[in-house]
Amino acid sequence: MRLLFISGAEIFFILFIVVMVFGADKLPGIAKGLGKGMRQLRDATDDIKREIQKSAEKQGIDTDFTSDIKKEIDEVKKNVNEVTGTIKRSSD
Repeated sequence: MRLLFISGAEIFFILFIVVMVFGADKLPGIAKGLGKGMRQLRDATDDIKREIQKSAEKQGIDTDFTSDIKKEIDEVKKNVNEVTGTIKRSSD
């Protein structure tokens, strides 16, 4: 398993250092604090997204661009299939 270009051995080593520095009894508190911080960050980004969307809607800007992107992707796939459908590979 590779998470952010860090192997399992490196993750284990980092956890070992954390346990040595902070002690096993402090790890649950640290994990709880990290979890709360991540939750606050996610809530803040969600709030910012909502505010941007509200502001765009007030200005009359269409914020539903995902459907437009999906339509374009489908059209490109269709065009690629039309081109590649006529090209046949020979199995020699």
